[in-house]
This record gives sequence, C-alpha cells and structure tokens, in this order.
Amino acid sequence: QVQLVESGGGSVQAGGSLTLSCVVSRPPYSRLSMAWFRQAPGKEREGVACIDTDGRSTDADFTKGRFAISRDNAKNTLNLQMNSLKPEDTATYYCAAYSRGTFYTPCLMVASTFSQLGYWGQGTQVTVSS
Repeated sequence: QVQLVESGGGSVQAGGSLTLSCVVSRPPYSRLSMAWFRQAPGKEREGVACIDTDGRSTDADFTKGRFAISRDNAKNTLNLQMNSLKPEDTATYYCAAYSRGTFYTPCLMVASTFSQLGYWGQGTQVTVSS
C-alpha cells in the first residue's frame, strides 16, 4: 500500500506564498505520475497541477503561472510552490499518485483516475485571507 503524506499548509494573507510537500512511502516513486488537487467547501475536487514520470508538468489555467509543481525522485517527494496566493485559493490540497505499471505514466488531472487506479493523501489545509 502506497502512503502519501502532505505537509506545508497554513494560513497566509493574500499575496503570500506557501510550499506544499508530499512524501511517498514506497518505491518506485519514479514510476508514479503525481498531481495536486484541491477542494473547497461545497465544491468539487479540482486538479491544480500534475507531473508525469518524465518530469513534464501541466498546470491548471487558474494558477496562471503562480504555482509550480516539482518532484524529487531521490527523496520520493512532490512539491507545490504557490505564490501570489488569493482568497479563492483557500481549500484543502491533496497529493495524489497513480501508475500504469510501466516505465512511463502520463500526467493527468482527473480525480476519478486517481480514485480508481491510485492513491490519495489525507490533505492539508490552505487558508488565504484578504
């Protein structure tokens, strides 16, 4: 069983920055496609950014260059650098992983794929005040 543990959430004022981290418990981490999702109260879970097993990433349009996803395969870690935070970024942020069982797994931001094939972290709260 793969376990994902997020950290780095907190409360910041608008315009501030936070870095979220996710540590994956089991190798081979390099064969996992990773993603960050978020869910605000009363809203559906939405993809924030994803990164494939080759290190190529895709960001959701609403991040508009404010967020950056990265992975460190040597440390089994996924990061999300968030800058210029807005109140509408307030949500619980989740780390997710899935694999096709091959050397390459593409980047996806479809929550159902991760629910069917992969794993989720417990979430970390991000609160941005105006």
